[in-house]
Amino acid sequence: MTPSAPSLPAQERPGPDREYSSRFWTVPNVLTLFRIALVPVFAVLMIERRPKAAFLVFLVAGTTDVLDGFAARTWHQRTKIGLFLDPAADKLMMTTAFILLAFPTLAVPNVLPLWLVLVSIGRDIAIVLAACVMYRIRGIKTFPPSLLGKASTVCQVLMIWLVLLANALDMAAPNLFWVYVLAVVLAVVSGVDYGIKGWRRTFPKPAAGSGS
Repeated sequence: MTPSAPSLPAQERPGPDREYSSRFWTVPNVLTLFRIALVPVFAVLMIERRPKAAFLVFLVAGTTDVLDGFAARTWHQRTKIGLFLDPAADKLMMTTAFILLAFPTLAVPNVLPLWLVLVSIGRDIAIVLAACVMYRIRGIKTFPPSLLGKASTVCQVLMIWLVLLANALDMAAPNLFWVYVLAVVLAVVSGVDYGIKGWRRTFPKPAAGSGS
């Protein structure tokens, strides 16, 4: 009988990383860098109480997010740095929007409630810390998004978009409260889902019959 080839550890097996190049200056990455550059512009416009301009900047940033993903897939320009740069740019813009829209003096007439901001940002911090623990313990470098995580992100982006639009139109929108509730529910549920999946990847159960 021919001996079977030894199995490689998970981090040494050929995987999705082979599809990503080490290039930096690609169209998707340039669009992502442009989106990062828009964050301080957005912040300044919010501080200067220019809601219409702030809304437009947020809209442009969202457009670049769609375009860089489209370019990466269409032109096969997925890069290793882009795997981290793209979500970092998204979180930087969203966190900035969450914080600034929580100030009654900056967000008029619609202000994000503090409990929504704390839950949303707290979830992201918890996920980052969990990812660091997973890397430290198991060397896990990839953290694929879940369906619940994507739903939470889409809900948050649409919520921020609606709040900025309503403020740009100087229109009070009390019905946004239910959007806030939905955003919090999705944030909590997706956070728990990430936590369960992260625990299972970090501390997998031994396979049946693998005991000493």
